[in-house]
Amino acid sequence: MLIIRTEKPCDYPKVYDVVTKAFQTAEHSNGKEQDLVNALRESPSFIPELSLVAEQDGSIVGHILFTKAYIGKEKVLALAPLSVLPACQNQGIGQALIKRGHEIAKSLGYPFSIVLGHAQYYPKAGYVPASKYGIKPPFEAADENFMAICLNEPSQKLNGIIKYDKAFSLF
Repeated sequence: MLIIRTEKPCDYPKVYDVVTKAFQTAEHSNGKEQDLVNALRESPSFIPELSLVAEQDGSIVGHILFTKAYIGKEKVLALAPLSVLPACQNQGIGQALIKRGHEIAKSLGYPFSIVLGHAQYYPKAGYVPASKYGIKPPFEAADENFMAICLNEPSQKLNGIIKYDKAFSLF
C-alpha cells in the first residue's frame, strides 16, 4: 500500500538516500540533487507541507519538494526535485506525489507550479509549456521542458521570468 505524507525531520537521511539513488541514472542530473533538497529545507522558500514522501511497506521510496518562487510579485511554486527509487519507478509513485502536492498547493492558494522536466512525463500531471502563461525561465530551456500548471487563478496576469530560491544557483 502506498502512503503519501508530509516529510518529517527524522526522514531526512532516508530522503537523502532516495534522491541520490533516483538521480544516479537520470538522463539530466548534476549528481547534487540531494544536496539541493538539504539547502532548500534551510531556505526561506521551504514550505514544510509541500515536502512529501511516498511510503510503501513502511519504507520511503519517493520524495517531492515544492518551494516558493516568484514571477514579479506573484508567489508561485517550483517543483524540484521529484525522486523515486529506481526499483520503484514506473509504478505511478511519482504521479501520486505530484497529485497530492497539487492538492495541498491548491488548498494553500498557490496559483502555479513550475517545473523544468521531461516533456513526456509532466504533461501526464497536467503541465503545459509555461510560455502559455507568460512564464519564462531565467536560463536557456526548451519550451517543451519548461512547464507550468495552473492550480488557482493568479491575482494578476503573469508575464515574466521566474525567480527561484538562490539555493538553485548553488547546485
